[in-house]
Amino acid sequence: MSTEILIADDSEAVRGAVRNYLTERNFNVCGEAIDGEDAIEKTRELKPDLILLDLAMPRANGIVVASVVKDMAPNTRIVLFTMYSTALQRTFHSLNHVDAIVDKAEGMGKLTECLQHLLTA
Repeated sequence: MSTEILIADDSEAVRGAVRNYLTERNFNVCGEAIDGEDAIEKTRELKPDLILLDLAMPRANGIVVASVVKDMAPNTRIVLFTMYSTALQRTFHSLNHVDAIVDKAEGMGKLTECLQHLLTA
């Protein structure tokens, strides 16, 4: 796939696992961000087509990052990949800046399904 994906997660282990999994399935990972501010900066720099975004990150959480990214790059798809999806969906009735939410507990297969759906839509 020629679509560029940015992985934004404060856990190096998660970033590495997601990168390896996606690249083995021919997704193109253009970069990684270690926190919210880094995700915003890397979005400006790399201009990814899709961002996998953790919710709980230092220096700006995923909701803030999604809002900033959609303002500067409205066509960038955003997937929140988080352990807090149930609480998030209950708390925020409308997540205008997010295209999808995938719970990390659902695993990489669910993430891949979501990415394929978003990238072919």
